[in-house]
Amino acid sequence: MPNPTVEQADLMLRLYELRRDPEMRRARAFMLHEFAAKSWDEVGYMTGTDADRWFRMVTSYWEITASIVNRGLIDEDLWFDSQGEGLFLWTRVRHIVPEGRKQFRPTLLWNLERLARRQQAWRERSFATAERVIEEGSKLAGPTPRGASAPKPGTPKPGTPKKRSR
Repeated sequence: MPNPTVEQADLMLRLYELRRDPEMRRARAFMLHEFAAKSWDEVGYMTGTDADRWFRMVTSYWEITASIVNRGLIDEDLWFDSQGEGLFLWTRVRHIVPEGRKQFRPTLLWNLERLARRQQAWRERSFATAERVIEEGSKLAGPTPRGASAPKPGTPKPGTPKKRSR
């Protein structure tokens, strides 16, 4: 994918603004911290309860957002670099999705699932690289305080117990 654009960053910020709506915040808090359905029937889909409305509000937001990223309207690396809520949401609902696909729609949360799978793979690749780069003393590790020299590679971190020689 080409380098991210200002327009993509603007779209990301607009999507973030939608998450700040007071009702969306309540819905997100419910889905991320209280949602506990063990089956599709427990979701109470289209019953009009708060739990149903919040489920539909959050999952439809993430399904739309995932379709935008899946189609390349936002650079995937830029997106994955700065958010993880969609992936977390997927882990909260994935166990009920097969049942929902049978009862409601075969493509239920298809975009979110595809995005979550790619984001998990991206994290596994990226986190290993980031850890190595930080360990090697990159700028990501933060500035060295004035008057102090940067530690040499292989030097134990402060607070690390010293190995005893025998």
